[in-house]
Amino acid sequence: MIALLDYGAGNVRSVQKAITAAGGDVQLVPSPELVKQADAVVLPGVGAFDDCINAMQQQELFEAAREFVFTGKPFLGICVGYQALFENSEEFNSCAAGLGVFEGSVVRFPLTEVKVPQIGWNEVHVTQPNCPILQGIESGSHFYFVHSYYPKPKDESIVATRTEYGVNFTSAVWRDNVFATQFHPEKSQKVGLQLLTNFVNLI
Repeated sequence: MIALLDYGAGNVRSVQKAITAAGGDVQLVPSPELVKQADAVVLPGVGAFDDCINAMQQQELFEAAREFVFTGKPFLGICVGYQALFENSEEFNSCAAGLGVFEGSVVRFPLTEVKVPQIGWNEVHVTQPNCPILQGIESGSHFYFVHSYYPKPKDESIVATRTEYGVNFTSAVWRDNVFATQFHPEKSQKVGLQLLTNFVNLI
């Protein structure tokens, strides 16, 4: 069973449908009890960093997610769920601490360079071709983005893909059992379905 953490994120249903289409046995999980029983966890997200962290804490999913990461079972963060894996964010003078799975901060795109937020398709360049969830996906494939902020990892070795949008930013990371993407695979048609299928096949 894949636990899809349901803390009120607006796109949870589209993620659920996409994982089901990828062959996954997915269940919406609003409380920590089922997280421990899961074979894999997906942390989706839209909206603000603090809203995500605070909602997870209120539903006791914050610590459950952190603990699951260290079980070695597959974990996937999407969009704000990707950002939440880092230590902190500068969004709206954020004061919430992230999960801290990865070292680094979430920063805003420079307003003078590009239109913010980035909404739409963009190229994703693979920097770790051995990354399990990127198998069968060509470097330069297009994925769908909706965001104004992006993480800056301190450890370059976790960078799995990079994308150009005013700056060259980290659009996906991978370390051991933890994968995360700034783009939305559930909105990225065939290539997104391939990524989610790869994740489901890790179980």
